[in-house]
Amino acid sequence: MKKGRASTDIYLMHLALADLVFSLTLPFWAVYIHFGWIFGTFLCKLVSGFQEASVYSGVFLLACISVDRYFAIVRATLVCSVVWLVAGVLSLPMVIQKESIHDEDLGHICYENLAGESSDHWRVSISVLRHTVGFFLPLTVMAVCYCWTVVTLFHTRNQQKHKAMRVILAVVLAFILCWLPYNITILIDTLIQVGSIEVGTCETLYVIAVMLNVTQVLAFVHCAVNPVLYAFIGEKFRNQLLLVLYKHGLISKRIHMAYRKSSVNSAGSNRSRVTSVTM
Repeated sequence: MKKGRASTDIYLMHLALADLVFSLTLPFWAVYIHFGWIFGTFLCKLVSGFQEASVYSGVFLLACISVDRYFAIVRATLVCSVVWLVAGVLSLPMVIQKESIHDEDLGHICYENLAGESSDHWRVSISVLRHTVGFFLPLTVMAVCYCWTVVTLFHTRNQQKHKAMRVILAVVLAFILCWLPYNITILIDTLIQVGSIEVGTCETLYVIAVMLNVTQVLAFVHCAVNPVLYAFIGEKFRNQLLLVLYKHGLISKRIHMAYRKSSVNSAGSNRSRVTSVTM
């Protein structure tokens, strides 16, 4: 690990990688919506597997960040490797079951091909695994760790720590707002399909179907939200981004230096305010 690189930066880099992997699967689903699944079984499994792994790795990495902020873990590269390994293993059921099949009404679709008496049991098991291990358990870890960390920060006057926590909390809040509605909706849909919840009218089924589409779009948008948060909230991220743009000739030296000067002046003003309060 390079000197000076914080463990949180490594987690955020892998989180961005997970978002990138997820976003690379979106064109396939866009084509799927309009033309049906025309890519065959291999890509059906591969794309579904990548999407599932990126979702698992994303939520696990957020949980790792929360633990890191509280326990100051320094071996982040090893932890990230374990996260990707576990996410890959958890995505295997999706890879095994997904196939490109032909439906008389829908044409070719990329579908979880479940057959036999055990299909409902399998569907419920995978759904429980996905929602418990892939969302609610990491969410609980994040909530507990961040509550402890925020309480601790309330007793300190370190402005840099507060800024770092502001970025992390914004990322976690965006994750919850984007993924929680989809997880709840798909869990309800699964329980309806297996008969655990009785639905009396077709209108209710229609509403559930619409909610699935709407919340899925909201969840998919999440992969583009984090970079925006980094750019608007994370000062360190903005500085590094502008440095990269300057080195590649995309912005002038004058713009780069002007922003650096404003950042230094802002930091100096913050330090002055803190000193005046503590004197």
